[in-house]
Amino acid sequence: MNPGDRVRVDRADRSYEGVLLPSSTDEQLVVKLEGGYNVGIDREDAAVDVLEEDVYEIDGSSADEDEGGSAVEFDEELPTIALISTGGTIASTVDYRTGAVTAQFDAEDVLRAVPDLAGRANYRGRVVANILSENMEPPIWQDLARAVREEIEAGADGVVVMHGTDTMQYSASALAFMLETPVPIVFTGSQRSADRPSSDNVMNAVCAVEAAKNDCAEVMVCMHASESDDVCALHRGTRVRKNHTSRRDAFETVGAEPLGEVDYETEDVTFRREHQERGETDLALAEDLEEDVELLKFTPGMDPAFLDVLEGSEGVVLEGTGLGHVHTDLIPRIEALIEDGTTVVMTSQCLEGRVCDRVYDTGRDLLEAGVIEAGDTLPGTAKVKLMWALANADSVPEAMETSLAGELQERSTPWE
Repeated sequence: MNPGDRVRVDRADRSYEGVLLPSSTDEQLVVKLEGGYNVGIDREDAAVDVLEEDVYEIDGSSADEDEGGSAVEFDEELPTIALISTGGTIASTVDYRTGAVTAQFDAEDVLRAVPDLAGRANYRGRVVANILSENMEPPIWQDLARAVREEIEAGADGVVVMHGTDTMQYSASALAFMLETPVPIVFTGSQRSADRPSSDNVMNAVCAVEAAKNDCAEVMVCMHASESDDVCALHRGTRVRKNHTSRRDAFETVGAEPLGEVDYETEDVTFRREHQERGETDLALAEDLEEDVELLKFTPGMDPAFLDVLEGSEGVVLEGTGLGHVHTDLIPRIEALIEDGTTVVMTSQCLEGRVCDRVYDTGRDLLEAGVIEAGDTLPGTAKVKLMWALANADSVPEAMETSLAGELQERSTPWE
């Protein structure tokens, strides 16, 4: 009896039938039921019958195990999707000894845990990292970008990146700036682990694969569009933000509607906005990043001396109030940073609208000090973009004021 087998488990006058999933403890069986829910069953006094072996067999014999690769048997009539795992809740399970969610699945485990992926595509899997996303770091972005490039060079028709939700927007932005891609690159994750009845991992993974088979050759984030299991939204990687800690529809496109959506039942993929089409650009990677960049949120009462810790930094993104303001007492310190060679970029704490420092005296003083406006670029995206621009752009101010990957909109308009 192994994960991937179809089993029937009888215990305490109840019978459960489904696919056996990996479990973090020998005392528990985890079974994915036909309806998509997972159930944990104590092995004690449980009778298990194997109905079919290796229903979702994964064959890693053709991959380089040293590089963390795995593959399934290929069907020439299906597109090839590369599944790249970085860890996170979509690749997690519950440790029944502690009740904590632990990132421990590799790409093979994810395929077994989401049997609904079978028959939709040929899959190649590789593990770039196995971390919870709060532990994500810029060097892993670079590893991830190189892995994506290698998979596309090897013939992948699309790439799905399985990632923890807490920092997914940063990683999606990083790849959007680092990679020019001729195929879709789709980030997905789950707010709730596969062991929970309300898990969103199956629907998100299935919709992400459907999006990766389609024709929008951009970096996207695919997550629930509502609390129901009906539609996943496709967000541009540089315009998305996680706006709720735990809801399944936590992700939103800020300042516009999503690029498109995937209907979970019909599997239809619909795009509402202009986007880059498959094959329009050649594959290219610019992976260099300047890591010495900080994101600082201004708040009333902030001590100007706090800026002293930023001395010597290569770049700082300020999250100002309203149109892009800070207390006037901070402006001399900001000017000193700029004179010493630190690039300072202004964004806004507001979720909608753009920076415009020409309206009030404070803003004009900031511009005179040398602060660069980032328009309506999201603060987290602006930090990632500045890291990239400092390492790659001929003119950093020009790059920060130009839309490179859809991060900077020409106009900020309300929408419903």
